[in-house]
Order: sequence, then structure tokens, then C-alpha cells
Amino acid sequence: MITSINQSPLYPIANPKSIVFFGASNNYSAMGTSILNAILSDGFEGTLYPVHPREKTVLNLPAYASVDDIPTLPDMAFIVLPTKIVAQTLKAIGEKGIRHAVIVSAGFNEVGGKGEERQKQLQKIAGQYNIRFTGPNCIGVVNSHLRLNATFLPSEGKTGFIGMASQSGSFITQMFSYLNNRYGQGFSTGFSLGNEANIDMVDCIEYLGACPNTRVIALYIESIRQGQKFIDIARRVSLHKPIVAFYVGGSETGKRACLSHTGSLAGPDQLYNGVFRQTGIIRASSIEELFDFCYVLGSCPLPVGNKLIIQTHSGGPGAAAADACERAGCELPLPSPETLEKLAPFVPHTGSANNPIDLTYTKNPLDFFHGIPKVLLEEKGADGMLIYFLATAGMIHTALTSMGVPDDEIDTQIQNIVDTQCQSIAALVKTHGKPIVGFSFLTRENPFVTSLQDRGVPVLPSPERAAKAFGAMVDYTRLRKKISQQTD
Repeated sequence: MITSINQSPLYPIANPKSIVFFGASNNYSAMGTSILNAILSDGFEGTLYPVHPREKTVLNLPAYASVDDIPTLPDMAFIVLPTKIVAQTLKAIGEKGIRHAVIVSAGFNEVGGKGEERQKQLQKIAGQYNIRFTGPNCIGVVNSHLRLNATFLPSEGKTGFIGMASQSGSFITQMFSYLNNRYGQGFSTGFSLGNEANIDMVDCIEYLGACPNTRVIALYIESIRQGQKFIDIARRVSLHKPIVAFYVGGSETGKRACLSHTGSLAGPDQLYNGVFRQTGIIRASSIEELFDFCYVLGSCPLPVGNKLIIQTHSGGPGAAAADACERAGCELPLPSPETLEKLAPFVPHTGSANNPIDLTYTKNPLDFFHGIPKVLLEEKGADGMLIYFLATAGMIHTALTSMGVPDDEIDTQIQNIVDTQCQSIAALVKTHGKPIVGFSFLTRENPFVTSLQDRGVPVLPSPERAAKAFGAMVDYTRLRKKISQQTD
């Protein structure tokens, strides 16, 4: 088990200061060119050495006829070449002294037949030269904190705290907009693993477990190749950092899809459920759940138990949240007499304080963001809260206009009100140490949602998703405690 990312074979791949690039040209339709262009577009500050047998420049960078012509020793090699010349290129970088690589090229184990022999040849060459590589048949690597996006799609330029290891490249590259638009997040670091001929999922868990920019680890799994080592490393990492996994392959159809995708052999669901329980990994049932769970686990203090209070302006969303909470294994206790007494000034006669706390209306909107949640967080019988947010800038605009506020002052006042209210919620989380998970049918186009998320308060798109994410925190707390007791 590594104690620092510097000890990992992935460190030079995720943190290179220089990259030699094979497979880019001035043809913008080529995948290699797309990847190199993405690296340039994201503002990578390291040195890039494109290798091309004919071009003198590639994307306005000086190009080299061979790796031997490069004047220095790059940290890693990026290979996006026709299958038949990948092995000789790997040998060439080994002779140059380069010890780390990403092999994007496909046509290996995943196609069977001669592809399996080609992959064994890569493994043999890597062993001869002590090269560690990701792939083949992968997409690349992302490190948002280094402004490194070595994939074929441009990123949103957002940093984040979710680290990902994926046996599908799509769940790295195609999640840039998803994470940004829903959570205002990017990946901390993301690895596309492909066929895992050399570096595999276990190496990634070790690296991300030691990565200071990663608070929570997301895994997309089609198969686990080193079963016992996976269990040992994941157990150790999950004691101090949450791991959430989305596993496919438990069905017969899924097994066939995985075999044709990466050449991996998947196992039954029951087996993987057992592995995840042993290791403290939270299993997600969909890609949405994978990232919802990671987002909330990386944003919130962990609840000590499964009891929570729901605060809402509207009965329907509150009832939906209550139903979803029970299905997620959470309890909704009735507020204590002390809490009811404190709530009395805030709850109108049209409201309900039975949990969900359905306010229907508050005379002072600030109470919804400070006074009321403060009382509810002080409830000793509750371990956290769900809050339904529906306020919009338009509501505030209407109120300010009716109060006679000049038009040229309204936008500034709206922003001040949004900032004040959202900061109140964020401050309460820090003061009380209990998680608050928001839910809203509004998106980041709404300033309240954006301001809350940017202050570390997670807001999810529905009561059901918020409840399931809170349940994931409860499950992680329970599993971590169990593993800790077994370890002691």
C-alpha cells in the first residue's frame, strides 16, 4: 500500500512535466490529433514533443521524426498509432529510457485471436524495459488540477474532488459536461484503463486513495482481475476515503458486452455484492447514482446515524422525499418537544412540523436559510437534513420591485441576498457538523443552486436522488465502522 502518489506507477502518467506524443498530425479528424488538441486547449503547461515521420510541425509544435531525436527524456509517452506498429513504438520508447505510457490504440485482447498475441507482446516488451502503461484500448487520462486533459473531448475546465478509474473511456470523456452542468464539478483525476494489460484498477485505487485532490473515488467496473489484491487495497483505502462503484456484467448479456468491450470476463452480481460489502465500497445501480453518491460523499460531513429531518416549502416534494428516505434505509423521527417549541415562531398555521417540516410559507425568507435549519440541526434526534429549495431570482426581483427598489440596484441586491442566504446554509453545516443535502427541480441556471453548490452544499435534481445519496452516506458510515472494528 503506497503512502504517497509519488510511489505510484501512475504518478508520471497523471502528473507529467513532458509528454512525447505518437499519432497526432495536422489532420484534425484523426483521434491522435483530437487528443493532442485537447491537451493544448486545456492549457497544459508542460512540454509536448509530437513525433511524426514527415511533418515538421504538428499543431504549431515542433515535430520530431523519431523519439531518438527528442533532446530530453520525457516523463511519459502517449501512443495513438495503428495497431501493427504499437509494439515497435513501445520498444523504441523503452530504448530511449521512457518508463511510462498511455496506449490508446485498440485491436488487442478485446478482439481475440491475434489481438491476444499482440497484447502479450506489449506485456513482454514492457517487462523487458520496466515500462508501466495504461491501456491498450483506452482513452487517456485527466488531471484537472494540472490542467491536463489527455482525451479526445474538450473538458469544461473545472477542477473537482471526484477521482475516477474506468474500464470504459466514455465515462471519463463524456462526463465533463454532466459533472459541470449538474454539480459544478470536474474530475480531480480520471484514468481510462481499457484492457488493463499492465496497470489496472487496483493501481488506480491506490493512487486515488493517496491523491490529496481526491475526496471520493468513482469506479466503473466490468471485471476485477486481481481479486484478493483488490479486496486488500480497497479495504484499506475505504477506511479513510469513500469508494463508489458501478458494476456491469452481472447478467449474461452484460458478460457478453464486457467480453467484446475490453476482453474481460465478468462475474455474477452476488459475488460482486459480497466483494463490495467486504471492502466498504458503496454500489451504485446507475451512472447517475455513481456520481450522485460521489458528489454527496465528497461534499458532506458523514452522518453518525440514519435519522434525518426534511425541510420543505411544499407538501408533494416533502412526501416524495419521505417515501424515498424509508426506501433508502433512513428514518424520519418526530421532532422533540424542545425543537417544536423553537419552531413555533417559524411555522405558520397552514404548515406542519411532523417531519417533513412543511412550512408552506415563511414571512421572512431568510428564516428558511438560517433560523429554521438551525433549529432542526440542533435536534439531538436527527443526524442530518434534506432541504427542498425552490427560491428563484425572479421571486426576489418581484419582491424588490414591489418594495420600490430602483431598477439599477436590483441585480446587485439579488446577488447579495442569494450570497447571504446560501452562505448561511453552508455555515450551519460547518457549525453543527451534520450533513445537509438539498434537492430542487431547478438547475445551475438558478443562482441559488449555483451558490449553494459552489459553497459545498450539494443540491440534487429530485427528492428520490437526494434520499438515495443520503442513504449512501449512512451505508458508508456503517461499513467503514464495521471494517475498522475488524481491523483493530
